[in-house]
Amino acid sequence: MLRCLYLTEWYPHRYDAMPGLFVRKHAAAAVRAGADVCVLYLHRDRSVAKTEVVIQQTDGVKEIYCYYRCSYLSALLRGWQAVRQHWGIPHVCQLNVLTKNALLPLWLRLIRHVPYIVVEHWSGYLPENGAFKGNSRAHKTLARLAVRYAEAVLPVSQALEKAMIANGLTHSNYMRIHNVVDDFFYSVSPQPQTLKRILHVSCFEDRSKNVKGLLRATRTLTRERKDFQLVLVGTGVDYNEIREYAAGLHFPENVLLWTGELTPQQVAAEMSKADCFVLFSNYENAPVVLSESLATGLPVIATRTGGIPEMINNSNGVLVNPGDETQLTKAMSLMLDSSKQYDRQTIRENAQVYSAAIVGKKLYNVYKQSCTDFSEHTV
Repeated sequence: MLRCLYLTEWYPHRYDAMPGLFVRKHAAAAVRAGADVCVLYLHRDRSVAKTEVVIQQTDGVKEIYCYYRCSYLSALLRGWQAVRQHWGIPHVCQLNVLTKNALLPLWLRLIRHVPYIVVEHWSGYLPENGAFKGNSRAHKTLARLAVRYAEAVLPVSQALEKAMIANGLTHSNYMRIHNVVDDFFYSVSPQPQTLKRILHVSCFEDRSKNVKGLLRATRTLTRERKDFQLVLVGTGVDYNEIREYAAGLHFPENVLLWTGELTPQQVAAEMSKADCFVLFSNYENAPVVLSESLATGLPVIATRTGGIPEMINNSNGVLVNPGDETQLTKAMSLMLDSSKQYDRQTIRENAQVYSAAIVGKKLYNVYKQSCTDFSEHTV
């Protein structure tokens, strides 16, 4: 069985179950396609006296955690020892996000002749974000080196590919990989409510998600019509500040419904009750929550930024310009009147490209081809 070792910057861990869920879903999808996947994740933890190794299994994926206090390199060595002892030597590696985690795949390529691919999710390359440009010279050099020696580079949107290339991360074998949507999103049925519902789900980080802008546009809409609710799902770094900001806008009673954090199954249930989904982000890459909305057949309002225009078109939603609250207000009003005109079954069928079966098969084929190509050009 083909063994693939994941090195990832983000992954669900014992302090937070949300970061990097999309990485875990890629890993589980690859397992379903026939790969043997092990994830090595290093997490800095000031509460531990020495590096603590935790080994578990989730959805068929072996997960090796290293919680370390100070030395990243020592933790990386300890993690690699645990991988060899409890799982074995990989045939191929997958590096998720270009950080110092690239050191191990580069070393394995040089010493053990193990090829690797890069899967990139980070929006920091996008011009609207610009975080990559602010990184140290060492970080940029390592990122470019990691891309150079990879067998393939798989960003989750074409916009991200262009942004990476613009930042000097050139490669001859770029290809797009979608994020994975859980199977149960495809099976929910619409559950109409008394009041029309606009749904928003996010991590409530306002710099990117612009929830305050969404709230202002919604407050304007309440002056025109009274037949809807805005349902806000999730928590995050700016959640309390956003709740206070909403209180200061003096919404009419029962317009806003705050659910807090929900399980993925509960999110799917909320999508079944909604008339449309809205994401008013200042910048994005390829938001999983949009893929999930489309998998349920729910039409979407979102901004023209990052990879979103690759996902949303006239058949499944409406695009507005980032920061344009007037456009957003008009789009929400239009969607409340016309959401039933969208063919939800067609939206759902077209969203099969995000399914675990299709994405997992693509990943598995990339792993196999990478091993073949590497063997051919190293002979």
